[in-house]
Amino acid sequence: MKLHELNDNQGATRKKKRVGRGPGSGKGKTAGRGIKGQKSRSGVALNGYEGGQMPLYQRLPKRGFKKPNRKKYSVMNLGSIQKFIDTGKLDVKSEITEDALVASGLVRRKMDGIRILAKGNITSKVALSVTGASKSAIEAVEKLDGTLTLVSPKAVSGE
Repeated sequence: MKLHELNDNQGATRKKKRVGRGPGSGKGKTAGRGIKGQKSRSGVALNGYEGGQMPLYQRLPKRGFKKPNRKKYSVMNLGSIQKFIDTGKLDVKSEITEDALVASGLVRRKMDGIRILAKGNITSKVALSVTGASKSAIEAVEKLDGTLTLVSPKAVSGE
């Protein structure tokens, strides 16, 4: 088979409907847009507009509460920490702090702190000091005689 022998399957492509090209086309004169009015003109974007009726997004009930001062944590997994230890970007001998994780490039920024989750498996004995961690992550680290210390966010941000 050569490049010039390639073609689509039968019926995979259809010819473009040419609107406004005479009465014989079936879409002539007004090109299927009706007569006059805003929608018959070009450059009209009426997404969500229902002609003066209350739009759907305003009719639906709003639920829940979004806390305006909620904390946003950088999240990482134990498996990615282990990968960085294996490549030598993190040192197991010293305590791994949030600043060390940022310096290694594992996390871009701390935000309101770093939270460790238990996805992936860790094989090294580590001493971690972070803002938050899941119960299963703490258990996984302590199973290897490591320590996972939770630091309060105020101590991290230097307030």
